[in-house]
Amino acid sequence: MTAAVLAEGMRKRYGRMNALDGFSLTVLEGTVCGLLGPNGAGKTTAVRALTTLLRFDAGRAEVAGFDVVRQAAEVRYRIGVNGQEAAVDEILTGWDNLVMFGRLYRLTAKAARRRAGELLDQFGLTDAAGKPVKQYSGGMRRRLDLAASLILAPRVLFLDEPTTGLDPGNRNEVWQALRTLVADGTTVLLTTQYLDEADQLADQIAVIDSGRVIAEGTPDELKSKIGGDQVSLVVPNIDDLPKAADLVARATAADAQVEPDTRRISAPVRDRIAALTDVLRVLEDAGIDVADIGLRQPTLDEVFLNLTGHKAAS
Repeated sequence: MTAAVLAEGMRKRYGRMNALDGFSLTVLEGTVCGLLGPNGAGKTTAVRALTTLLRFDAGRAEVAGFDVVRQAAEVRYRIGVNGQEAAVDEILTGWDNLVMFGRLYRLTAKAARRRAGELLDQFGLTDAAGKPVKQYSGGMRRRLDLAASLILAPRVLFLDEPTTGLDPGNRNEVWQALRTLVADGTTVLLTTQYLDEADQLADQIAVIDSGRVIAEGTPDELKSKIGGDQVSLVVPNIDDLPKAADLVARATAADAQVEPDTRRISAPVRDRIAALTDVLRVLEDAGIDVADIGLRQPTLDEVFLNLTGHKAAS
């Protein structure tokens, strides 16, 4: 597989602040890369630089095989860009919006109408094609906005927090649309503050902080970096919490993490079933009740906090 997006040592400085400080990233064709990071980490700056909207100070980058600086026009012809705010006109119908965008991309009137019809069908909006966009739900509006960014069937699609502000149902609609695009061969670079979104969609995750990538890999690879499987339990009596935590630490031979507000105790384990059995036995022998117990993997939220020292913004 070849790289659809390649960044090497990109730097961008604003006064004394380094927005990008040696940013490097490789995204393979036909995959989804989730770019995660705290506010101000450089995610949007990286996207603007890779999409030719911002000139960076040092380093190099290629998108769809073309140099972002020297061959900017070629790059623009092969990418789609979708920002945090929908760019469609609320007064026009969905059909009219897509035809208008087609004409702005210099398609003929016939070609623009044909492409509008294809995209409305692809995104499940054919029945709403004749309605003004102001009557659309948030998810429908976002899908129309995605459709508009795909007029020229781009090889690479850049999405900057595409589901911000959407309810869970509308987010699922957008997720399904993105899965369809990737199945058809589109490469997606996605910035998001929703870690469950990255977990659901991304083949690869890159965590950016202070303008550079500090960790990358599949969701499971990143989770394994902070301990793999964990035993997690809740005790109903808060007075039992300190003793239970000590017993869990001994049974697992690991540091036990305690969340007093939820009365939850967690500890990393190697042998899943043996550890679970040992923990239950020592708690039962000590007469400590357990309200809930199970095995789980670390979440991306825990990975994010471990790597950056920040909780993800919501």
